[in-house]
Amino acid sequence: MTARVLVTGATGFVTRHALPALAGADVEVHAVARRAGTGAAGVTWHEADLLDGAATKVLVTAVRPTHVLHGAWFVEHGAFWSSPANADWVAATLALARAAGEAGCGRFVGVGTCVEYDWTDGGPDLRAETDPVAPTHFYGVAKDATRKVLEGLGRETGMAVAWGRLFHLFGPGETPRRLVASLFAALRDGRPAELASGRPVRDFLCTVEAGRALAALCLSGVSGPVNVASGDGIAIADLARAIAALAGRPELLRLGARPDPAGEAPRMVADVSRLRDEVGFVPSAARYDWLARLWHQPPEAG
Repeated sequence: MTARVLVTGATGFVTRHALPALAGADVEVHAVARRAGTGAAGVTWHEADLLDGAATKVLVTAVRPTHVLHGAWFVEHGAFWSSPANADWVAATLALARAAGEAGCGRFVGVGTCVEYDWTDGGPDLRAETDPVAPTHFYGVAKDATRKVLEGLGRETGMAVAWGRLFHLFGPGETPRRLVASLFAALRDGRPAELASGRPVRDFLCTVEAGRALAALCLSGVSGPVNVASGDGIAIADLARAIAALAGRPELLRLGARPDPAGEAPRMVADVSRLRDEVGFVPSAARYDWLARLWHQPPEAG
C-alpha cells in the first residue's frame, strides 16, 4: 500500500521543505496549515486549525494517514520560549496522535528541540539521543512532555513514534530577527552588523536540509529521538565572519557590540550518528554553500 503522509505546519520554516522530499518519494502527501500553501507539486492541501479538536478529527478522518509528520507548533520568534501557547500545543499534538491512531495511522513523527537536553555541563561533547534531558525553558519542557506521552501512547497502541530534535537553523524565509537573517539584512543595507562576543559554538543546519531529514525520518523505520543537525559545530563569531566575507563587507561586523546572554551553554553540537547511519540521511550541501545560495538569491518574505 502506498504510504499516505499527513504533514502539519506545512507552510512553516522547516516543515515546508519536507514536502518536495516526500512527494519525490512517490508517496501520497497531504499538507495542512491554517492557510493552504503553494508551490509544492504532488501535494494535496487542507486548511484546518489543529487547536480545534473537532477540526482535527474531521481532517484525520478524511485523510486517514498511514504516517503523520507533525511540525505545527507555536513558534513566534522570541515569544515561544515562555508562551502559555506551548501548553495548548501539547494538548493539540496528543489529540492529533490519538485521532490518527484511531484512524489506522501506524507511524507518528513529532518535531522536538535541542533545548530538551541537559546543557548544564556546557556541552563539551557531541550530544547524543541517549544523553540526559532536563529542559529549563517552558518550550523545551512542553516538547519533552509531548515526546514522553507520545512514546507511551505508541507503546499502548502499537503506533511507531519518532522524534526529530532540531538544533540550530537558518534558511529561506527566515524572520529578520534571527541570527543569519539579521546579519544578511544589515550587510545588504550597509549597516553595522552588531553581535555579542560570538564565542558559543552551535550546530547550524539549513532548513532545506532539515526538512529533507524529517521526511527521511518519517519514511524510515527508526523510532525514538533522532538529532536533526549537521554534527559540525562552529563558533557564532566564525559563522558571522564567513557571512561578512561572503557579503564582501567584513568591516561592518561588530563582534562584542552587545552583551553575551546570561546562562548560555558554551557548546551545543549534535551527534548525528542515528540520522546518518539508521535513517540514512546526509546533507546534500555544506553549510557555507547554503549560506552562499541564500546570499545570492532574492530575499524571501517571511
